[in-house]
Amino acid sequence: MSPLVETVLFVFGLVALGYLAGASGYLRSETGDALSEFAIGVALPLLLFRTMIGADFHGSAPWLLWATYFIAVTVAWTAGHLVTTRMFGRDGQAGVVGGVSSAFSNLVLLGIPFMLGVFGQEGFEILSLIVSVHLPTMMMASIILFEIFGPRRSEPMHPVVIIRDFLRKILTNPLIVGIVAGLAWRATGVPLPGLATRFVDALANIAGPVALFAMGLGLKKFGISGNIKPALALSVLKLMLMPAVALLFAWLFGLPPLSAKVAVAAASLPSGVNSYLIATQFGTGQALASNQMTIATACAVVTTAFWLTIATMVFG
Repeated sequence: MSPLVETVLFVFGLVALGYLAGASGYLRSETGDALSEFAIGVALPLLLFRTMIGADFHGSAPWLLWATYFIAVTVAWTAGHLVTTRMFGRDGQAGVVGGVSSAFSNLVLLGIPFMLGVFGQEGFEILSLIVSVHLPTMMMASIILFEIFGPRRSEPMHPVVIIRDFLRKILTNPLIVGIVAGLAWRATGVPLPGLATRFVDALANIAGPVALFAMGLGLKKFGISGNIKPALALSVLKLMLMPAVALLFAWLFGLPPLSAKVAVAAASLPSGVNSYLIATQFGTGQALASNQMTIATACAVVTTAFWLTIATMVFG
């Protein structure tokens, strides 16, 4: 078995173990919620904090990396919206859910441990550059589209209120706090004290396995119920179209090999829970988002390995 295949199976195997623990009744779904809360609220922010302190970003913003990834996001989101509304006849709100499901990669619970396992610390540092702008960008896009396609209010929300709510959500997000705090500490030039380093390392080092296991438990809670055909169609867009676009533009832009492979791998990851949360906010498409997330995660065991193999062949 090649190291790449073994790593993919290990990562998704931890997700499967979490799912089996929930499906068998060994652990309750509430346990998955608690583990996810710990991973997102404590362990992963500390992992990002540690990475921001020690990473070498070569002193420049990675505009071509961001362009590669978000062009793929835009194409997949647009295709998902059109497939949901034109092919399956759903309304604009469900179209937003379809777009998010086709474009919002699970870069945190799945992506962070996956990149560490496949590409090591250097690959994770590249992913961190995407994560640092991914969440704010996708949240703002979701808020704008919610205003466009959401239920009409008697009085439209003032732009200042929209911006204020967006900034509040961003500035209180633990992942963003971890990134900003790490960059701020890095700017001081002061080394992290030994005791603090031990605390950070102890929690950061368990972030990946806990996040993957928690994700598996969460999938058991969502499950599959109806809307199979549109969920399958959106899964194809997420797992095949989005990484194909990322690979094309990584090649056209001439990204360095590791950055190109990380961009393609990130685009090939299945959707996370954010699409379901947005569907819940809209009050429509919850089953569609839930089904798509579950189906895409199961299929990604094969498709992600496929795209990693293709990216390795193209970029070396």
